[in-house]
Amino acid sequence: MSTMAPSPRFLTLADVAEVLNTSSAQVYALVRRGDLPAIKIGGRGQWRVESSKLEEYIEQMYSEARQFVVDHPFVESDSSD
Repeated sequence: MSTMAPSPRFLTLADVAEVLNTSSAQVYALVRRGDLPAIKIGGRGQWRVESSKLEEYIEQMYSEARQFVVDHPFVESDSSD
């Protein structure tokens, strides 16, 4: 019987980029703008994002997307003119 390893509490920016299917540079920009909470660790100041904060960010983005859809309903154009 195989047991799955627990998810790490903290992720690198590269890990976050993989989860979000985007670039590390984009994730860095999210962190620097304060959109995605992160901490700097170690002497080289490497960024880490807590897994729970990433999940909260994703939920927030879903919420904003839902609101966008409500505010901007899709209307098909009638091309039979």
